[in-house]
Amino acid sequence: MHFLALSFGFKDVIDILLVAIILYETYRLLRKTGASNLFWGILAFLFVWFLVSFVFQLDLTGALFDRIISVGAIALIIIFQEEIRMFFYRVGSRFSSWSIFRPSTLAHKAGSNQQILEIIQACRHMASTKTGALIVIAGGGSLKEIVDTGERLDAIVSARLIENIFFKNTPLHDGALVIRDGKMLAAACILPVSKNQDIPLHYGLRHRAALGLTEKSDATCIVVSEETGLISVAEAGKIKEVKEDELFLVLHASSTAAAD
Repeated sequence: MHFLALSFGFKDVIDILLVAIILYETYRLLRKTGASNLFWGILAFLFVWFLVSFVFQLDLTGALFDRIISVGAIALIIIFQEEIRMFFYRVGSRFSSWSIFRPSTLAHKAGSNQQILEIIQACRHMASTKTGALIVIAGGGSLKEIVDTGERLDAIVSARLIENIFFKNTPLHDGALVIRDGKMLAAACILPVSKNQDIPLHYGLRHRAALGLTEKSDATCIVVSEETGLISVAEAGKIKEVKEDELFLVLHASSTAAAD
C-alpha cells in the first residue's frame, strides 16, 4: 500500500478553490430544493471513490465506482434538470442586471406609465381591504405554459378590472393574473410553488408561488397579502415587502434609469 505524493503549487490552489466554489453553489442550490441530504450523500460517495481509486488504488473496486459515477452523473442531470436550469438562469441574470429591482426593467414589462398607475391603484385598494392578489408581469421569457393554465382575457390593464378579478368568491380570484406589454392576458393561472426551505413561515401560498415563478423566469410578481394587507414584490427568486408609496418607485421608470 502506498499513498500518492502530493505537491501543491499555484495551479493546485486555484483548482481547489474552484472545486470548493462549485460544491458550495451546488449545496446552496440543493438546499433550496429540500435535497441537501442528497448532496451530503453524493459528497460522501465521491470521497470514498477518491480513496479507493487514487489513494489505495484498488483497481477492481475503483473500476466499479467509475461505472457507477458515469451512470450516476447522467441520472442526476435527468433528476435535477429543473434545478440545473434554474442555476444557469441565475448565472445569466447576474450578468444581465446589476440590481434585483430595476425600475427601468419593470416599467418596460408593465407597459406605459398610465398602465403602471392602474396596477398601483388596484394594489393599494386591495391592500387597504386585505384582498389577496397575485399579479405576474411577464418579462422577455415566454409564459405560455402559465397562461394556458388560466382563463384568457386579452384586456387592457384596468384598476377596476384587476380588483374585480381578485374580489373574494369570484370565479377568477384564485390564481395569478398575467400581464404582458400592457395587456392582461389571463387570470386564475397556476404558478409553480417554490421549494426553498428558507422562505419565512409567515409567507403564504401566494408568496411561495411568486417566488417559484421568479426562480424559473424573468417575470416580476406582485403579491397582496390577504392576512396582513402588505404588498410584496418578487423577482429573480427574491421577495421584498414594499410600502404602498414605494410600489410606485419600484414599478415606475425614471428618465435616468430608462436611459441606462
